[in-house]
Amino acid sequence: MCKVISVANQKGGVGKTVTAVNLAVGLAREGKKVLAIDNDPQGSLTISLGYNEPDSLEYSLATVMMKIINDEPWNVEDGILHHSEGIDLMPGNIDLSGLEITLTGVMSRETVLREYVKEARKHYDAIILDCMPSLGMMTINALACADSVLIPCSVGYLPLKGLQQLIKTIGRVKRQLNPGLEIEGILLTMVDNRTNYAKDIIETVNDAYADKIRVFQFNIPMSVRAAETSAEGSSLYVYDPNGKASNAYMELVKEIIRKVD
Repeated sequence: MCKVISVANQKGGVGKTVTAVNLAVGLAREGKKVLAIDNDPQGSLTISLGYNEPDSLEYSLATVMMKIINDEPWNVEDGILHHSEGIDLMPGNIDLSGLEITLTGVMSRETVLREYVKEARKHYDAIILDCMPSLGMMTINALACADSVLIPCSVGYLPLKGLQQLIKTIGRVKRQLNPGLEIEGILLTMVDNRTNYAKDIIETVNDAYADKIRVFQFNIPMSVRAAETSAEGSSLYVYDPNGKASNAYMELVKEIIRKVD
């Protein structure tokens, strides 16, 4: 059975795309057939997987969603790119910005992406959606079609404050659109364990949420290598295989695998 995970946080710069890349590739390394979907008009996931000009692609997530909106024929395999580390990619680009506006006047506007994901589930063991840094209609679509939400949160005051709004939005989507939606957990990223500030934030997150939402007890350490992978078009497992961040992401993969299996 396919598991669909949306990687979401309306705060930018918290490690969503790095998490999506390394979760998707990590699952593939464990023998799963994985589709990564770039649900961000900035095309961050697409660029991070080595496709440096996403806006020049003829076919993207926006293309297939427009076909669904217009009730035109489409094929789930159309537009899929194949990455050397064993995952498939449905790319995203600037066309998603226009689609966000278009969706405001569409019937069942919150569930257009669900139509695509429903078909894709038949072909994959896991689907990972990298969401845009907002709580707009594209993010709502991603939440409406997912089984769970993984929330990367960098260790800082503002990302921590943003968690409240995101969790409320997830709750509304669960009540109104997707009763099966669960929170996979809060994953703390960019953690410098040497500082008291980081320790204080980690303690605050656990105190505020751990009784209701899973807070992963491992975290993703601050890593220059993790930031560099976006320019390399590869995962940390290739770029920095023995690094602390790549080892931490494999811990995440093992946790997810237990549920996928």
